[in-house]
Amino acid sequence: MIEHYPYKDLGHHDLGWLDAHYHFSFADYLNRNRMGFGALRVINDDVIMAGAGFDTHPHKDMEIITYVRKGAITHHDSRGNEGRIEAGSVQVMSAGTGIYHSEFNLESEDTNLFQIWIKPKYEGAKTQWKAMHFPKGEIKKTLPLLVSGFEEDEQDGVLHIHQDARIYGGIIGEGQTLEHPITNQAYFLLSDGEVMVDGQRLMKGDGAEITKVRVVTVEAIKSSEILIIDVPQ
Repeated sequence: MIEHYPYKDLGHHDLGWLDAHYHFSFADYLNRNRMGFGALRVINDDVIMAGAGFDTHPHKDMEIITYVRKGAITHHDSRGNEGRIEAGSVQVMSAGTGIYHSEFNLESEDTNLFQIWIKPKYEGAKTQWKAMHFPKGEIKKTLPLLVSGFEEDEQDGVLHIHQDARIYGGIIGEGQTLEHPITNQAYFLLSDGEVMVDGQRLMKGDGAEITKVRVVTVEAIKSSEILIIDVPQ
């Protein structure tokens, strides 16, 4: 089963320096029918103006994943971690017992990113921060695994989170079709392009909940950048 959420119907808040679209309730956007999807709590599609960003603020007991689509973001936190994360990179911050951080766009162009929050399996996990750049070329057969909470995936060099979830992402070329397995349930994000997902057409910025299926078929009508977030119920 696929439930389609078009970009135009997402929650929206424009602060001038931040133009945010919300797949689930967040901040001043409250939709009691959209409070999350299993362990997935937040997906924000953010455009951050050049020179702007999020001042230092706290987090606790949340796995926070940042997927940069365009531009770059610079991270600083109270544990001494810092880094510049550019398009094609993924950042994971496990807030665990508590952490303060800031994120700023120090570039000369706007930055576009997905901010994804996943609830951890347990409270009080060890805080951590790590980022990794993943290849941006078109995939051959399967979507690369970017983030995982499963021990068996650690040897593949993916970013670790404290939850039995996986995040896959990559670019599929125009006309390419792939079949992707679903372990639990998945949220599909179309970062760019146009695709058919089990016969449902998705456009740039759209999201879709995928439930009660074990394999989903994705066909790229145009060259498309996609994310699939597989989370427990």
